[in-house]
Amino acid sequence: MGRVRLAVTAPDRLDVHTVEIDDPGDLISCLPHPSALAWVRHGEGLVGWGEAARLTVPAGPGRFTAVQGLLAELFGGARVDDPLGVPGSGPVAFGSFAFDPASGGSVVIVPRRVLGRRGGRAWLTTIGEASGPAARPVESADPLTAPSQLTWSDGALSAPGWQRAVAAAVQHIRTGRLGKVVLARDLYAQAAEPIDARVLLARLAQRFPACYTFACAGLVGATPELLIRRTGEEVESLVLAGTTARGTDPADDTARAARLLASAKDRHEHAYAAQMVREALAPLCAELSVPDDPQVLTLPNVMHLASPVRGRLHGERSVLDVVEALHPTPAVCGTPTDRALELIRHLEAMDRGRYAGPVGWVDARGDGEWGIALRCAELDGTRARLFAGCGIVADSDPAAELAEAHNKFRAMRYALQG
Repeated sequence: MGRVRLAVTAPDRLDVHTVEIDDPGDLISCLPHPSALAWVRHGEGLVGWGEAARLTVPAGPGRFTAVQGLLAELFGGARVDDPLGVPGSGPVAFGSFAFDPASGGSVVIVPRRVLGRRGGRAWLTTIGEASGPAARPVESADPLTAPSQLTWSDGALSAPGWQRAVAAAVQHIRTGRLGKVVLARDLYAQAAEPIDARVLLARLAQRFPACYTFACAGLVGATPELLIRRTGEEVESLVLAGTTARGTDPADDTARAARLLASAKDRHEHAYAAQMVREALAPLCAELSVPDDPQVLTLPNVMHLASPVRGRLHGERSVLDVVEALHPTPAVCGTPTDRALELIRHLEAMDRGRYAGPVGWVDARGDGEWGIALRCAELDGTRARLFAGCGIVADSDPAAELAEAHNKFRAMRYALQG
């Protein structure tokens, strides 16, 4: 197994200053440029802009360990003035990794400015610039322009083609070679002008406040799935697997939630994901709590079966060490992992890129929050590539899975169309 080599663009030594500031208001509205970095939920989190360092991570095994080592070297050699010392203060790296370890395109960015808010406190971190009590969190901002004249087109597979892929996956599962595989679709949107990530972020944060609204190197979305949060020794994860659309009224919602909880297919799918997270975290944790039964997480467009997981790490482990142990989960790949990944490569007819890969941030203490890049789109000038995926098990119905994928596209269609 060869060692991953990373291309890094950075000064010899980072000069980092963090100051506590008055509440800046809406974090996303403070972003001055379309090239945004963000991780925001219920108005709290981090946004960043500019680049003090960029790591381009090639395909191959060992990528998380390689990034962690290089960041430890980069942050360890920095001059840091951080009187707050809270998660997300001091130097921070935002990252987004490809789903498939055989794919390139993973990227990690240390921004020149980071604006944070958590628990009633707000701060501004600058790298390589003068900083002090008078530091302004917002620079002169580029004007916002909403996407217009959108046209839509299929991605790698048409709807009938994707249903055939689902049917093929079901046949593979029924032979007993694997228990579950997650198949994704892509969809393209073309706009008249370059798409501004800040517009999409603002719409997503307003519509899906309970999700983690994120942006990193052109990947923008609002994921409901927390892969891992590390705060000192404490870690948290949220397992999501098993989905149904929202109802037409509260009574319909209640009935759909009850059917979801009673669904053998969805409970089976969820159990695979929860068990894998348990097995991945157990060797890293001195204590671990995984609920016996899932609960229902209700979002504006769908409902999921959800299991909150909590643990206490033993030993010195960065959040990236835990990300490496967890990715890919059955919620986005399947089980057994190797066979599911092989089938995904064969049936999806596309490279997912960073869709369904880890996205989030890590600070110099190893604290951080990482989600799975779901309900997202990759922006490239005037074009956006949207993604949606569904867990396929032995009794999955291709038409029902297509309808589920359609529901999951709605979040990003709303972000683009308003």
